Amino acid sequence: QVQLVESGGGLVQAGGSLRLSCAASGRAFSSYSLGWFRQAPGKERDIVAAIRWEGTNTYYADSVKGRFTISRDNAKNTVYLQMNSLNAEDTAVYYCAASTWRASTPILVRAYPYWGQGTQVTVSS
Repeated sequence: QVQLVESGGGLVQAGGSLRLSCAASGRAFSSYSLGWFRQAPGKERDIVAAIRWEGTNTYYADSVKGRFTISRDNAKNTVYLQMNSLNAEDTAVYYCAASTWRASTPILVRAYPYWGQGTQVTVSS
């Protein structure tokens, strides 16, 4: 099992940047694929970005391509989400998640059994 704790959320003006971190505890962090999801009020939880366990394959939702970057540091058991050029539509609770799926980069909610508690990101326009 793995436990996940997000940090780095907050209030930012449109056009600004934030970096989310997700620290993991537990065994074999490097064997997990990791994802960032977000959920706005009244909406479903959607994938934002994911990074496969080996670290070279990534996925980005169309809405964040070119603005967000996912990365991982296995030595620190941490996954990051660098968010640039933020806009009001990025306002949501952001969750990190871990998956044991190894065949491809997992992008579905149901592929992730382990979740953090979430961190709020609010972008003011």
